[in-house]
Amino acid sequence: MSQHLHTHGSGPQAAQRGFTLLELLVVIAIMALATAGVGLALRDSGATALQREGERLAALLESARAQSRASGAAVRWRADARGFHFEGLPAARLPDHWLDGATAVRGPGELWLGPEPLIGAQQVVIVSQNHPDRAVRVATDGLRPFSVQALP
Repeated sequence: MSQHLHTHGSGPQAAQRGFTLLELLVVIAIMALATAGVGLALRDSGATALQREGERLAALLESARAQSRASGAAVRWRADARGFHFEGLPAARLPDHWLDGATAVRGPGELWLGPEPLIGAQQVVIVSQNHPDRAVRVATDGLRPFSVQALP
């Protein structure tokens, strides 16, 4: 028995010990996190700004839709040269401008938001004059909330 203990930690097998699976997984996880961090740091600010505009517009449209249902008033969203505005909301004031002055609407810039619980499928496409090759669609099928989708 003492001989077995003596040979267990010595010999050619102990010198050839490699990395364990756990050690390799930790290294791979660290590399993946570093790669993701670099990818986020290098993300195009034009695409980020346009996505942020779309998400903000979707939230505003949902807020106006909820206010329309609560008040029973028909609400229309319209884009114009200065930004956009909500028509038909009683006393409630929602923002009427884009965060970035270069943001504009491509195509029809009018949406009907209620007061019916179900509205027709609608969409609006927003673009940035600084990045004309990019566009974001803010849309609903009439039942689900407005969502944002980047267009190719």
